[in-house]
Amino acid sequence: MRRIIRLAIEWPVAVMAMILMTVVFGVVALQTIPIQMSPDIDKPVLDVRVRWRGAAPVDVDREIVGRLERELAALSGVEEITARSTRGYARVTLTYNVAQDMDKALLMLLSKLSAVNGLPDDADTPLVRTSNSEDSPIARLALVAGKGADVNLETLGQYLDSNIVEPLSRTAGISEVAYRGGGKYEMRVIIDPDKLVQYQLTLSEVIEALRTSSSMMSVGMVTEGKRSYAVRTEAVNYTPETAGRIVLRTDISPAGTVIPLLLEDIARINLKVQKRTSFRRLNGEPAIILNAIRESGSNVVATMLRLRQAADRLNETELNDRGLRLQVVYDETKYIASAIDLVQQNIWIGGVLAFSILLLFFRTVMPTIIVFAAIPVSVIGTFVAIAGFGLSINVISLAGLAFAVGMVVDASIVSLENIFRLRQRGMDAPHAAFYGARQVWAPILGSALTTVIVFIPVLLLDLPVGQLFRDIGIAISVSVLISVLVSVTVIPTLAARLLAGASDRFTSLPSISLVDKPARLFAGQILRYAWFAVSHQRRGLLVVATILVLAGAFCARFMPQLDYLPDGNANFAFGRISVPAGYSMDETLRIAERMEQAARPLWEGKTKPDGPPEIERFFFVAYSGGAFAGAAAKDPSRVGELKMVLAKPVFAEPGARAFVQQASLFGRSVGGSRSIRLDIVGPNRDDILPVAVQVNNALEARFARRDGNQIRALPSLDSGAPQIRITPDLPALARAGLSVRDLSTAVDVFNDGANVIQVPIDGQLIDMVLSGSDAENLTAGALQNIPIITRGGLVLRLNQLAQIDVVRAPEQVRRLGGRQSISLQLRPNETLALEDVVDIIDSEILPEIRSEAISQGVSINLEGAASALDQTWRAMQSNVLTAIFVIFLLMVILLRSFLLPFIILLTIPVAGAGGIAGLAILNIFIRQPLDMLTMLGFVILTGVVVNNAILMIEQTMLHLRDDGLTANAAIIEATKNRIRPIFMSTLTSLFGLVPLVIFPGAGSELYRGIGVVVFGGLGLSMLATLIIVPPLLGIVLNSRFGGRMQQATTLSDNL
Repeated sequence: MRRIIRLAIEWPVAVMAMILMTVVFGVVALQTIPIQMSPDIDKPVLDVRVRWRGAAPVDVDREIVGRLERELAALSGVEEITARSTRGYARVTLTYNVAQDMDKALLMLLSKLSAVNGLPDDADTPLVRTSNSEDSPIARLALVAGKGADVNLETLGQYLDSNIVEPLSRTAGISEVAYRGGGKYEMRVIIDPDKLVQYQLTLSEVIEALRTSSSMMSVGMVTEGKRSYAVRTEAVNYTPETAGRIVLRTDISPAGTVIPLLLEDIARINLKVQKRTSFRRLNGEPAIILNAIRESGSNVVATMLRLRQAADRLNETELNDRGLRLQVVYDETKYIASAIDLVQQNIWIGGVLAFSILLLFFRTVMPTIIVFAAIPVSVIGTFVAIAGFGLSINVISLAGLAFAVGMVVDASIVSLENIFRLRQRGMDAPHAAFYGARQVWAPILGSALTTVIVFIPVLLLDLPVGQLFRDIGIAISVSVLISVLVSVTVIPTLAARLLAGASDRFTSLPSISLVDKPARLFAGQILRYAWFAVSHQRRGLLVVATILVLAGAFCARFMPQLDYLPDGNANFAFGRISVPAGYSMDETLRIAERMEQAARPLWEGKTKPDGPPEIERFFFVAYSGGAFAGAAAKDPSRVGELKMVLAKPVFAEPGARAFVQQASLFGRSVGGSRSIRLDIVGPNRDDILPVAVQVNNALEARFARRDGNQIRALPSLDSGAPQIRITPDLPALARAGLSVRDLSTAVDVFNDGANVIQVPIDGQLIDMVLSGSDAENLTAGALQNIPIITRGGLVLRLNQLAQIDVVRAPEQVRRLGGRQSISLQLRPNETLALEDVVDIIDSEILPEIRSEAISQGVSINLEGAASALDQTWRAMQSNVLTAIFVIFLLMVILLRSFLLPFIILLTIPVAGAGGIAGLAILNIFIRQPLDMLTMLGFVILTGVVVNNAILMIEQTMLHLRDDGLTANAAIIEATKNRIRPIFMSTLTSLFGLVPLVIFPGAGSELYRGIGVVVFGGLGLSMLATLIIVPPLLGIVLNSRFGGRMQQATTLSDNL
């Protein structure tokens, strides 16, 4: 290293070229780094989804979920299988262990699915989806009718797919554009029962004929001479007219003539829009909501710009002619841009404050400028590493860069301050630069290594938050390592040139009596204490023990309650509405409209001074069985007030419930929501329902809704939705020559319409649906009169062949690990710490209920944020302790002593008390729990606060070896020499952190806690180092081990 320092001083041009090269590479790398809201987080989760139109949840659970679970349970690496069955839809979720190779898992899953048999014929092919951070849309667009235009959005059908969704999906960086609404066309074949009787034709025969009427198949090759021809058979019906000529049967007349029976002979065929399944409105207008989902690793800012341009082109050309308008109603990049602006502002303000502190210490501009040269080189150089690791610029990595600014200055301050001290003693600039950098490079490197090491266990966390912390850890680690290189190359090179001049150039500096007198008084007190502590070892030891005991007691008394992760402020309040079982879509729409009416004055600007904030946009989607709604405030800081605006109208409806929350910045990736889930699992619904009701009642009694707590049951705890159950009369069917399938088919056709086949029309596949004339409008009373046609041409009514009862059945069936489950979601009031809530549930609510439930074969498990908090907290504790132990071993290797590293580590608990004190003070003004992001502040502290102690011990050993001082004299001299750099580097870091702590804005809610912890910990550790290290170092060096240590080499020699 000495050679590197000397070469840097002798070859300044090479050093300048290296700086320029680093800056150029960093700028080039910056152009390639994707900009995103949050880091890409790969969850070990795969979803299998199957649609079976019209099927009841219990049938979906039995015929689809049960078969899939049996096949997929044997997959390797699967930790948990959950399933959900709703009307016409099945979803099976497989959660793998974190170390699983998900590409291999996906291939194995697809292979297993291909072997699944026995699924219903009219069910769709299973689809597989991954679950990652990019699943959350980066933009939401709304397609609405233009002002004064008379457009029915539900008739757009294929036009929406081909002319709007497709062009938007082709935007570079967009992987998918999903949407609700627009209406899809279907070919409806309306059967005439009298004609079936006339021609003695059954529905089963009609369906079979239709399914075999449309075929496209490659049937080989034909070679003739020099040419080969591909052979295809095509029997395709493109229009209602051609479909009407499908031959159902051929009859022979008495005269021997072949008479074909055509579809048009027994039915009417027309193209129509499918029955709508939802209602959607944006600020009171009918709308189609489109969600744009990005590709993994794409630059969100650039992608969003291209998406806006594509939307503008559509508005100017295609949509304008049809009276339509496409508008962006949510743009993720607005938050990103605000977060970047805030970090830039904080860096500038923090930089100015830090510059002022350095100027105050140095009293001359030139050394301050030299120190600040380290910032652009270290930070810009970090961009190269971020690009190389395939990371992104996001709200987390931005926080890392903001913290890194204060940390990279530390190494330069220590190096230059030592150079400046030698220069003030009269040494010429080149020699001062060489000897000053040479004396401190080793402790600087050791300090940097402690910072890097403390992040390694955190980066290796086998949890989603490990991926979340990865960006901030790498950003800080790389910048700190680069700063070490800068401190031994750039700093001495610049110092040798810019600090040159007369030997007394810096011996007489301007005096500021207002600062200098208190500083000298404080330094004198510290030196007197150091002399007292090393001279009276027992008293010094008592002081240290007292400080450590007080720090431990303070931590125990004021330790904040734990929380998982903050949601952040994405300026979006989102609510799900559940309605009583069996409510129709029209009734759900009426409830959603009440919410809309409550919000209307707020988007129309009719707000009250003491009322909720003005709304920028409000939308809802209402469907059969529920609805969801969302709103954004014009003032993002007040978006939380909109939660009651969304919830209050729903609570006025008997039996209706609203579960409202602010959207998390992290989407579903790491479960940023504070939602606690209680899974009640048992053999069947009858066993688990009473237990779930009991738990729900206990939760509502302890966490009342009026206090802002929200509780939601999935599925609902009522006895189920009304359902008409048809029980076939088997003897009656046998006498009529019918099967149960014939009966079911007839009910399906005449009640709702049966999907027969998909046929191509105008380049798209649409459903061919066989139905009766009253299908979709049949009443419960008319159901019994559905005609059942026998093979002999007889017409019977449904009530002649089956018993019809009205029963109640669940609207949703959930499974966990193959057993039925009911989940209760609790989102506690924000003033309640998640740790407290979990303790209350575990100690007050569950014990008695759980003991009774176990006897019935029912289990109750805490999941969601509660489970994630417990896992993450345990892992963080374990990994931080591991990091501290590794730091200890590193110091043992470098210092060749077990006692000296122990002294260094004693500064950590005192710094921890300072971090907790910072949180306690912050909580007086703003609520700040100890969430896992804030916990990262303590991780940073662990690696940083030992730096001053390392420098003091290294300086002491230097005086022992080079100056031949006694142990006590060496400690006093080291304390005297280190007071200024300790205060200089610490105060520079603290003032650099001030803007991160106090300035509000996008992203500040995420790293305010980290900033306060680091601020409090650094501030207290600065004093703790000067109080703890001298007495303990005196005891060690004056012990029987001291002579051996004094003969040992210094840290720089060891390195």
